[in-house]
Amino acid sequence: MSIPRPVLRAASPGDAGSAAYLCEASALAYLPEAEGKRAFAEILGLDARLFSVDNTQAWLGVDDDHVVVAFRGTESPTSLDGLKDILLTDAMNLLVVPEGRLGHDLAAAGVGARFHKGFVDAIAEIWPPLVTAVEGEVAKRDRPVWLTGHSLGGALALLAAWLLKRRFIAVEEVSTFGAPMIGNAAAREAFNREFAGRVHRYVNGRDPVPKLPALSLVANEFVHVDRERLLGPHPMTGLGEMLGGLVSRAAGGLLAGALLDDAWKGINDEVAMHFLDRYRELLRG
Repeated sequence: MSIPRPVLRAASPGDAGSAAYLCEASALAYLPEAEGKRAFAEILGLDARLFSVDNTQAWLGVDDDHVVVAFRGTESPTSLDGLKDILLTDAMNLLVVPEGRLGHDLAAAGVGARFHKGFVDAIAEIWPPLVTAVEGEVAKRDRPVWLTGHSLGGALALLAAWLLKRRFIAVEEVSTFGAPMIGNAAAREAFNREFAGRVHRYVNGRDPVPKLPALSLVANEFVHVDRERLLGPHPMTGLGEMLGGLVSRAAGGLLAGALLDDAWKGINDEVAMHFLDRYRELLRG
């Protein structure tokens, strides 16, 4: 049985059809350029182009009614090796006040607002050409702008929403899937104020990545922006403590080689809950 093409509904924040559409866009964001361009057109009806600078990628897709930006997450989202950077390296990153033009825009979140350095560095790589293209599309025709991404891509989508607002471009909705935290409590308050009802964080209860970087004892000031939309009936339990211990031990140089590989084998089933195929299944009910 074929699955009907999902549609975006601008008048219904958090609509299930919109969530399915943006989840699909997040999945297509992982495709290489030629294949992705065809898939965006065939599956979502979007004329899409890929922006890629160093290790950061995003797709900009448009039709007569919408502008959609889908950020790519980690390069290997369906393998344990592809998640190690998120679960360890990214989880140990620092909360900072960003510098430069981008930092000026993020500093508008207010005194005390701090952001994840790795995510800010990633969005900074791709932002100049991407924002120019988005501004160009909005100038051609005033259409709602939607932002989405899975994992790291979801974190970048949130930062992009703030940066677009600073350019006076209204964001219709931000939908993320399995995204980690991007900043501290002051940053959260600013996002919640500016995007009330427009951020939807879809979280599989057994997915460990949305618990990061707060699982790390060296990065415990991180918090999520509103609003979480829990998918699945089984919240993560003991895995949180296990991953927190791994992150802390790795930070102290206590995990290496075979010991780390054994640790990954032990959490394989739970980490698989982060994969986008699982999010698609949960959204379909």
